[in-house]
Amino acid sequence: MTLKIVPLAPHHLDDVWRIEQAAHAFPWAESLIRKEPNRIAVNLALELNGKVAGYCFGQLVAGEATLLNIAVDPACQGKGYGKQLLEGFIDEMASRDAEEIWLEVRASNTRAFQLYEALGFNEINRREGYYPAENGREDALIMTYPLMLSAG
Repeated sequence: MTLKIVPLAPHHLDDVWRIEQAAHAFPWAESLIRKEPNRIAVNLALELNGKVAGYCFGQLVAGEATLLNIAVDPACQGKGYGKQLLEGFIDEMASRDAEEIWLEVRASNTRAFQLYEALGFNEINRREGYYPAENGREDALIMTYPLMLSAG
């Protein structure tokens, strides 16, 4: 088994779009997935035996990184790939001298919240009614990871 984290490339996008729809109840629009990345984008793919098993979209502006979207193919979940992908994103941001990483997670997404917390993210705020949900709206938990302190 070969597992690699590589820069997200155009040939990954069909698989990314398929995973996005399968992994999220409220997926991003296909136009956002296929949009040409700008200079602040840091988008990664997790390849398992040469096939896309997961991906993340992020950005880095003036030392502040944001994880915008992360997903693992539902067929590959529960095997630690999300953790490896997130660690790869953290490492990439550290190599680019980011000072901290920010993310938002649905309050109901306890598996993701627990993963972020286990890797050192701290909940610092809550945005009430931020995400669409089956029955109206749901809160977003805002989390941060201080890279400069960990590099210390």
